[in-house]
Amino acid sequence: MTKSELSEILAQRFNLTNKKAKIIVETVIESLKEALLKDERIEIRGFGSFMNRRYKAYTGRNPKTGKAIKVPAKILPFFKVGKELKKRVNS
Repeated sequence: MTKSELSEILAQRFNLTNKKAKIIVETVIESLKEALLKDERIEIRGFGSFMNRRYKAYTGRNPKTGKAIKVPAKILPFFKVGKELKKRVNS
C-alpha cells in the first residue's frame, strides 16, 4: 500500500476530500519521523512498535576482494510487529 492509496481509503471511509486525507496521512508520517529523530519509541496497539536500534562498529570484509573494511557504528529504525497483527497475518 502506498501513501496515495492510504489517502484514498481515508477519504472514502470518512467522506473527506483527497487533499484533506493527504494532509492527514502526511501529518501522521511526519509525526512518526520526528519521534524517531528524537529517539522516542512509538507504540501503536494492535499493530506494532517502532524504535531506534544501535549497532556497534565492526570490521567487515569486502566480498569481492576479501579486504577488511571498517563499518562504522549506526542507528537504524526498527519495527517490531505486535502480537495481534502477527496472529491475524498467520491465521
